[in-house]
Amino acid sequence: MTLKIALAQINTTVGDIQANKRQIIETAQHARDELKADIIVFPELSVTGYPPEDLLFRKDFIRHARQAVDAIAEAATGIDIVLGLPVQEGDRLYNSAMVLRKGGILRTYHKKALPNYGVFDEHRYFSSGEQVCLFAAKGRILGLTICEDVWRHDTIAVNRQSGAEIILTLNASPFHAGKINERETVVCRQAKASAVPLVYVNQIGGQDELVFDGASFVVNAQGEVVFRAPEFKEQVSVVEFDGTVPAKGECAPLYAETSSEYKALVLGVKDYVRKNGFDGALLGLSGGIDSALVLAIAVDALGADKVEAVLMPSRYTQDMSNEDAVQETKALGVKHHIIPIEPAVEAFGGMLATIFAGAERDTTEENIQARSRGIVLMALSNKQGKLLLTTGNKSEMSVGYATLYGDMAGGFAPIKDVPKLLVYKLARYRNSLSPVIPERVITRPPSAELAPDQIDEDSLPPYSVLDPILEMYVEQDKSSQEIIDAGFKPEDVHRALSLVDRNEYKRRQAPPGIRITPRAFGRDRRYPISSGYRGAHEFK
Repeated sequence: MTLKIALAQINTTVGDIQANKRQIIETAQHARDELKADIIVFPELSVTGYPPEDLLFRKDFIRHARQAVDAIAEAATGIDIVLGLPVQEGDRLYNSAMVLRKGGILRTYHKKALPNYGVFDEHRYFSSGEQVCLFAAKGRILGLTICEDVWRHDTIAVNRQSGAEIILTLNASPFHAGKINERETVVCRQAKASAVPLVYVNQIGGQDELVFDGASFVVNAQGEVVFRAPEFKEQVSVVEFDGTVPAKGECAPLYAETSSEYKALVLGVKDYVRKNGFDGALLGLSGGIDSALVLAIAVDALGADKVEAVLMPSRYTQDMSNEDAVQETKALGVKHHIIPIEPAVEAFGGMLATIFAGAERDTTEENIQARSRGIVLMALSNKQGKLLLTTGNKSEMSVGYATLYGDMAGGFAPIKDVPKLLVYKLARYRNSLSPVIPERVITRPPSAELAPDQIDEDSLPPYSVLDPILEMYVEQDKSSQEIIDAGFKPEDVHRALSLVDRNEYKRRQAPPGIRITPRAFGRDRRYPISSGYRGAHEFK
């Protein structure tokens, strides 16, 4: 007897329970009527969206989620529905999965393994479940698990020992570089060790800093992937089981470095704008590589008609910067404005002249230029209802090479977690699809253009040196000595680490940005602003 299981790789919205309910009902009915599926499996916490964070402390939120399940069960009969929601039992809240059948609830499973690392805070909200959950369908016994459960070595084995012949796992596993490969490696090993097939359903979509890549898959009892859904794309797929053997289906390409990161950034921008109700986006376009990349991402996410670029030249802006910026807008079909900032800079200079009399010119005057641009951009954002995208990259955010209330002003930071060297790779990847970033933008030395003949290397080590140091310190928590032992000059290490340590206060005030590395600033890396501990201490 065959069993058809549908994998509902959907994009839910956190907190919009009514919209999520409608989407689940429509998807289940489609799987039942068009795909002839017997069971449909949705992602983790699909009723509420993931992660709902402190919405979980609201009793009305939990109640509305439970009411939505009753409506789903009533509206989508004729197919078993497996979905995720928070369940309150007494004084305990669980991250749960329910099996709906014939208008009611057949089974409820509570997630056992609660992740509490990286971006995850599940111990803050949930209690751990203790029981295996099995149910029968068309002569087969199926076991339920949720996300982190299948990363623990004993979970699948216990389900198999309890009688499960097929494992269903509901997931909200966020993307970062290489995560898809890691995910499949772990699951395949677990399935092979217990000789049991597994259906892995992952959500897709952007949720604030997080992006979920989908890439749902099915593994047979030999630990082989026999089906894989596309990454970053909503899709409902059906895999047919002959007994406990899943039929081989199409396997979408696995993670590809650079192209997958680019897709994540595009989806993250698209969903942040859409889910927050903005009427498009705008950004300051400088003629540099960072803003050029952000412009391309924004257009790919939203369409050229929803994006505007603003050129704000100063006395230090080179002609080629303006020329390249205009060329980018034409290549992408984007409307642009040219608003020189010199009148504003002069006005501020005049206002401060008496107080600044006798003081030497320094970064204060440079920052006034950046802040003048911030005022212009925020005014346009307010007037037009468009989201202002900032253009700073991870290397700059790490060392504080950015101006508070200037180039850091805005609502969303698409490349906040993109190191400078990756910016170059992403720009070349985007140009491989169609040439939209002038070659000169990629090859010229990067500069903030806030002073005569200024380049980034006046203040920073070369990015080929800086980025590896930052990766070891920020993402891997290596000490200064360990970084030096890896072959870097002590003076470069000291300079970089000192800048990282003293700029935490800036990062706290930066807008949210898309996480694409294993450890991003914010949810992943939480350091005190006021701290006596410094990574560069041993140089003193």
